[in-house]
Amino acid sequence: MSLTIMKGDITKAKTDAIVNAANSSLLGGGGVDGAIHRAAGPELLRECRTLNGCKTGEAKITGGYNLPAKHVIHTVGPIYFQHSQEESKRLLQNCYKNSMELAIQNNCKSVAFPLISAGVYGYPKEEALDVAVEILSQYKDSMELSIVLFDAEAFEIAKRKYALLTQNYKRFDNSRIVF
Repeated sequence: MSLTIMKGDITKAKTDAIVNAANSSLLGGGGVDGAIHRAAGPELLRECRTLNGCKTGEAKITGGYNLPAKHVIHTVGPIYFQHSQEESKRLLQNCYKNSMELAIQNNCKSVAFPLISAGVYGYPKEEALDVAVEILSQYKDSMELSIVLFDAEAFEIAKRKYALLTQNYKRFDNSRIVF
């Protein structure tokens, strides 16, 4: 298993699946959600309309359409201040777990994640990164995982914390950060 943390644009990820930090309607929005919908094209919105939304912490999968990724896994992260700190963490953990379960069920060998809920949903970036690495480290199979950070602040946090993160989660055989 490997984990790569990189600065970049998740819509360019050449993986089996990318994860969309979606809103509960699944019909597009701002941030990474809007970028994924724009890059995938109108077919993604058409398919998302058939899914009847998604609850916080859950995940649903669609085709990737005009994206390099074959699939988009949509998950709805918690709005940080609408829940207790413990509940927000539990919901965020569920986003990663449920996304990984869908990836496994759909035979994905590579998945790229954004830093879920760490934008307009207000989850502290450092804590969100801790949750992402904690949960992704639990998947011991041969899947290639990446966290793609668009935000410069989040990437600086990742660079600062990377050695500690991967030391705490030794299950990653080949972990790296791409500068």
